[in-house]
Amino acid sequence: MDLDMNQGTRDELLGRLAEAVGSVTVAHPTRVAIDGPPAAGKTTLADELAAVLRTRGREVVRATIDDFLFPRAQRYARGEYSAEGCYFDTHDHGALSRVLLDPLGPDGDRRFQHAVYDHTADTALSAPVRTATADAVLVFDGVFLMRPELIDRWELRVFVSIALDKTVDRAVIRERQVSSRADVERRWRERYIPSQQLYFAAVHPTDHADIVVHNDEPQQPVWETHTR
Repeated sequence: MDLDMNQGTRDELLGRLAEAVGSVTVAHPTRVAIDGPPAAGKTTLADELAAVLRTRGREVVRATIDDFLFPRAQRYARGEYSAEGCYFDTHDHGALSRVLLDPLGPDGDRRFQHAVYDHTADTALSAPVRTATADAVLVFDGVFLMRPELIDRWELRVFVSIALDKTVDRAVIRERQVSSRADVERRWRERYIPSQQLYFAAVHPTDHADIVVHNDEPQQPVWETHTR
């Protein structure tokens, strides 16, 4: 595997990611994973990439792992702060593959749903069925996207990397309107960070990424392109 390291502006990074998407040649929609720890900046990067792709004339399907959760009782069956519960019990990968990733894949009919769950109401969601064009791009952000259940369902894999301790400070700022600092720090240090450590030990996600974005300084990102 060859490695190409670059540093530049945010716009240069987004241009490089858009070029990577454009270089994918398949007869079905291009499925792009934006993986990384909570509060690493995945959602922001995915939204920005989607906007750039649309300006380049691509149809974009924008979706997130947060809309493919199991019900709360199942997610927290091992305890609210369980790292194992975060990794093993949180996301409905079967539904994700069935209604979104497989329909947009090589043997799919391109008829998809972008969500199955409303996490604010903790209820199942019946999203409308839409049909993607063959040259559409799915930009999908979330945690644990390179685990064995999902790894072969992406045409492009991006990992947003950040020092795990820094995610705590970002999370405190992001959630200050709804959670106390003490609660955020406990969730991150007992549940989210250990679950990422479990993921790294089991899967080594950066080894599977086509592009690793070092997002400690979002306006001065560093990115690695892996050529296999």
